[in-house]
Amino acid sequence: MSGARAKRGGRKERLAMRAAKPQVDPCPPGQAGGRYKPLLEDELQQVYRTALDLLSRLGMGEVPDRLKTDLLAAGAQEAGHDRVVFPVDLVEGAVASAARTFTFHGRDPERSITVGGSKVYFGTGGAAVQTLDMESGLYRPSTLEDLHSFTRLQDVLQNVSWFTRCCVATDVPDTYDLDVNTVYALLKNTTKPVATSFTLPEHVEPIVGMLDIAAGGDGEFSKRPFLKAHISPVISPLRYGEDAVGVVYECIRHNIPMSCITAAQAGATAPATLAGFLAQSLAETLASLVMVHAIRPGFPMIFSNWPLVIDLRTGAFSGGGGETAVLNAASAQLTNWLGLPSGVASSMTDAKAIDAQAGVEKGITSLAAALAGGNLIYESSGMTASLLGASFEAFVLDDEMHSLTYRALRGIEVSQETLAFDAICEAVLGEGHFLGGQNTYQAMERDYFYPSLADRDEPRTWAQNGAQDAWSRARSRASEILASHNPAYLSPEQDRTIRDRFNIL
Repeated sequence: MSGARAKRGGRKERLAMRAAKPQVDPCPPGQAGGRYKPLLEDELQQVYRTALDLLSRLGMGEVPDRLKTDLLAAGAQEAGHDRVVFPVDLVEGAVASAARTFTFHGRDPERSITVGGSKVYFGTGGAAVQTLDMESGLYRPSTLEDLHSFTRLQDVLQNVSWFTRCCVATDVPDTYDLDVNTVYALLKNTTKPVATSFTLPEHVEPIVGMLDIAAGGDGEFSKRPFLKAHISPVISPLRYGEDAVGVVYECIRHNIPMSCITAAQAGATAPATLAGFLAQSLAETLASLVMVHAIRPGFPMIFSNWPLVIDLRTGAFSGGGGETAVLNAASAQLTNWLGLPSGVASSMTDAKAIDAQAGVEKGITSLAAALAGGNLIYESSGMTASLLGASFEAFVLDDEMHSLTYRALRGIEVSQETLAFDAICEAVLGEGHFLGGQNTYQAMERDYFYPSLADRDEPRTWAQNGAQDAWSRARSRASEILASHNPAYLSPEQDRTIRDRFNIL
């Protein structure tokens, strides 16, 4: 018996099992969320009714003339103080006619994702103005080169399901050139679904021309849009922003799906009480939905209700606290309860270094958002310093963290096979362990995720290998990717055509 045990369960075999790469990814993107429900049914009803009351009695201010005309035609009503109010049946009609799911296309069709239902996907967002430099370990202004590098890096990270620019090229001062070069960086360096922001409405049409070049000809992009727009048409509390509303009109005209983002801050532009915050933020995101409904009913819109928090002692934005975790989870729950595609934000650590604070804050907030069923979880990769910074090392560490989250979402499959009755009997009556058993090999391939960055060595081995921390290992991995992955997803002809038409820097 002892000889057989050594043969089947020896150290070499155990090491080989640990090192083996599973043939099947045990935790791919798109796992189902929704099991975490911070709000009870009655509480959901109360928040929703309060949001409806806010829209029917207080409504929205600073409504641009064009939008006011469309809203009134759809059933809204003018009120005092130059405000427009939304009757309950108008709001509920907009919810009822809204797109429930839609395909967020990648230029590579294999990278497209279906948004809505219970599926959870991590992606990016943000407008960091600083980059955590890999050489100095300190922050510096973000550049256009950084944006290209971040786009190349994430192109190989399987858990970044779509890419929105994570930093602003502060070395491009002209807003039109900035919008153009941001989209160019996306087209050149990735074929995933992508997203961007448009500073002004008049920037949309010419950039659609660039997208058409990448798509293969005039009008081709709108047939299969692989870029969506991030727009904040509502300014908290409860008023519209004229330029952003203009961008909405242009995006609908060119068939560009939208994430209409509400980004109120508790205690500043929304109530400090969490329930009051949820009610106002829900009302504001519903106002975006009513706007889209009035322009074109059923047009694809991500209901992006992002609760943000400030530190009430200082007024500084705080992206990593427990309040952020529970508010974004509750937002996802509310949106899913309404049957709409949900977008929330997480992993917005306040830490500047890639340290224990970053790990704790990113882990708690991203897991809560995923467990609650956020369909698209923004800001979840690479962001640091309360969204002021972006980090290459954080991108690769977050990618591994998302695998752990997806594994948690996947849960436990219970069947006759996985209950392993026969395997237990065989081990008890045989060799007394499960190492090397067929059931173990099958579970190893199917059920377990093996991290490449997290260290699982014993202390002596860790010391012999240089005693690296996670930041150092992530820096090495990010450097390897950036040195080796230089995609050119635009053909030479497409690139020349774009450069002839636009000021590519």
